[in-house]
Amino acid sequence: MNKRFKQIMAGMLALTMCLAAGGCAFTTTKTDKIKDLSFTVQKEADIPEILLQEIEQKKGECFKLTYTDGGYTYIANGYGKQPTNGYSIQVKNLYLTENAVCFKTELYGPQDGEDVSQAESFPYIVVKLEAIDLPVVFE
Repeated sequence: MNKRFKQIMAGMLALTMCLAAGGCAFTTTKTDKIKDLSFTVQKEADIPEILLQEIEQKKGECFKLTYTDGGYTYIANGYGKQPTNGYSIQVKNLYLTENAVCFKTELYGPQDGEDVSQAESFPYIVVKLEAIDLPVVFE
């Protein structure tokens, strides 16, 4: 009986670990792309003031923000403090699934030989798209 109890406990522990690692494996989430979403990258002057204030507060660390207002959703992704300027961010994916909007960006450092200042920078990107009432998954 002691051996059987240990087997049951080991099985329960394995199941718990799988669920924790999988993030609730029993929920039904569709990650299949329905369509790519159209967006525009926003200049600082075009970012809503309330979102810009939030970015300013969080820019020293990595951040992921969303904001919806006036029929548009804004998605912001920041990469925290960097040692120099010359960084750029590219949107790799922005698409719709059944249950979410998936957003992936990549940070690129200064090119070899590029003239950069040694002043720290805080690279981030904000994209604007038509309002969507779904959560954003940052990949």
